[in-house]
Amino acid sequence: MMDQQARFDRLKALHEGSRAFVMPNPWDAGSARLLTSLGFDALATTSAGYAFSKGKRDSFAGLGRGEILENAAEIVGATTLPVSADLEDGFGAAPETCAQTVRMACEIGLVGGSIEDATGDSETPIYDIAQAVERIQAAAEAVRDLPFLLTARAENYLWGRPDLDDTIKRLQAFSDAGADVLYAPGLPDIGAIRTLCQAVDKPVNVGMGLTGPGYSVAELSEAGVRRISVGGSFARAALGALVRAAEEVKSSGTFTYAADALPGAMISQLMSQEKCIDRQ
Repeated sequence: MMDQQARFDRLKALHEGSRAFVMPNPWDAGSARLLTSLGFDALATTSAGYAFSKGKRDSFAGLGRGEILENAAEIVGATTLPVSADLEDGFGAAPETCAQTVRMACEIGLVGGSIEDATGDSETPIYDIAQAVERIQAAAEAVRDLPFLLTARAENYLWGRPDLDDTIKRLQAFSDAGADVLYAPGLPDIGAIRTLCQAVDKPVNVGMGLTGPGYSVAELSEAGVRRISVGGSFARAALGALVRAAEEVKSSGTFTYAADALPGAMISQLMSQEKCIDRQ
């Protein structure tokens, strides 16, 4: 079983490859076990997927740091893979709060995590760049000597500010502040993705399965992407299957959905292991 330093080393090495790797997002320990068994190289948490499982919206007001980290700890405990976490906005505006959050994340076994520059305030949805940089710098300094890969997120495109130049400027500043990985969710097309990758000096993460056009791993690799996550889209896919099954039963009284369900014996085997072993 890998210790935390070994998991960190493995995650870091994945970002140094010549093509993109996929880091899917389980929302609980069970989905983490399942994804581990399928041969992925690393996992990431999803605040959206976790929120759905708790009957909550994915929002700053609805999700607290304690419950997010508790969920992440359960995922870390269910897999041998490196796990990075969605740490929202660091759970506070102050740089020292972001620093505390990443230290707490590292203490529970996470080897990576993201801090975003969205405020949660619809009137001023994005932090001023100076404050945003201070927050990333504080987080980077907090884990400088720890086995933790820091991702900085520029949220312009998710909050009605489709400004590629400003997004690149922010990610360049976050890189200078000490971020290890850069992420701008919601970019409109492969051209924007390629332009961003060419403009920064750190590995770039791109989210797929969310909104906008979809591209293959090969296409994203060619554009310069080094990591691909899926956010809450796997959780939404699971909920979609649940709705389709329930609607079939309610509307037609049939149960053909069961033909696509995972066998109970397979699930029992995965869930009965002390910790799911990956295929590496």
